Amino acid sequence: MFYFIIRTSFVHVRQTIAASQSSNLLIFKRPIGLRLFSNSSNGPSFTVSYLINKCGFSTEMASRVSNFVYFETPEKPDSLIVFLENHGFSQTQIANLIKKQPRFLLSDTKKTLLPKLEFLYSIGFSRPELAKLLSSYPYLLKSSLKKQIIPSFNILRDLFQSDDKTIKAIKRFAGILVRDSKSYLYPNMNVLRGIGVPESNILMLLYRHPRKFLYSPVRLKEIVEEVKGIGIDSSTKKFLAAVIALRSMSKSTLEKKFDVYRRWGWSDQEIREAFQRYPSCVTASEDKIMAIMDFLVNKMGYHSNLVAKQPSIFSQSLEKRIVPRALFARELLSLGLVSNLTLSVLFDTSEKVFIRMFVDRFVNKAPDLLKLYKEKRKISEKN
Repeated sequence: MFYFIIRTSFVHVRQTIAASQSSNLLIFKRPIGLRLFSNSSNGPSFTVSYLINKCGFSTEMASRVSNFVYFETPEKPDSLIVFLENHGFSQTQIANLIKKQPRFLLSDTKKTLLPKLEFLYSIGFSRPELAKLLSSYPYLLKSSLKKQIIPSFNILRDLFQSDDKTIKAIKRFAGILVRDSKSYLYPNMNVLRGIGVPESNILMLLYRHPRKFLYSPVRLKEIVEEVKGIGIDSSTKKFLAAVIALRSMSKSTLEKKFDVYRRWGWSDQEIREAFQRYPSCVTASEDKIMAIMDFLVNKMGYHSNLVAKQPSIFSQSLEKRIVPRALFARELLSLGLVSNLTLSVLFDTSEKVFIRMFVDRFVNKAPDLLKLYKEKRKISEKN
């Protein structure tokens, strides 16, 4: 019987690895035979029960996590949970960390985790900040402190010349500390330098969007050449906005969005000019583009080509800004308080400026304007 169980386990491991390799994803699971050999078949394993009772996992989630970690006593997992609680992690944050990195349940917290937390505290992270960061990106705790985390931090600090900026960049994406700088960060920076992007703009991009420097330098070079070919000056901040926009989607997705604009009568030249004016117009979803165009063209009567000249509209909320302001503007026109409103003034101004320009300005002539505007917002939000 013992020989049969071990042989079954060996066959299962080979089948699991072969199936995983065929899909380019290698996942190691605990052999079923060994699990049966060490647990009662009359109920869930100790690991599953622990994850349900101690971590609040559903049966399904606990079973899934148990494929990647196995223990028969609570000492080590208890030690991890107490360790994280002592460092300010909430129950939800602990659960998130365990879901993403189940093997931490078997870690030696004092030897492998504590030194990394102490270093991150020493450079300026507070306990709440670190709990939030590590629960969303626990992979950071798997990296070598001396070989990876500290050298990466020093590289970023040398670039920013500021501990504060370095910490804020890490908060935006902790992966910047664990990826090889020689393979990603430096080559991507050199791609941007080589096409004429000022160093100040490169550092601004690294500070605001550190994730963008962790992709293939080959793909980045393709994108910057495309943006330059469109006619956007590489020395401007708009150039980087265009790079970010194109980097956020595949070519096929981008083409689908262009097709949506074409359906509304935009020529390829108008699409190109819209992208030049406001590159983020291509980051709106296809559904959002359709909804905004439908409202402005079919319900408000704006010409489609007029909207093409104000592409920043597609970064605004349809429900919270575009609809209530458009409906309110129609009321102003019907009252004869205004004769014409450009799309930029109507939709791109801040809420404070909009109220000053179109509510406070006419308060003597129409004292109920503010109430009317608030009603338009409520109607829009309900719909």
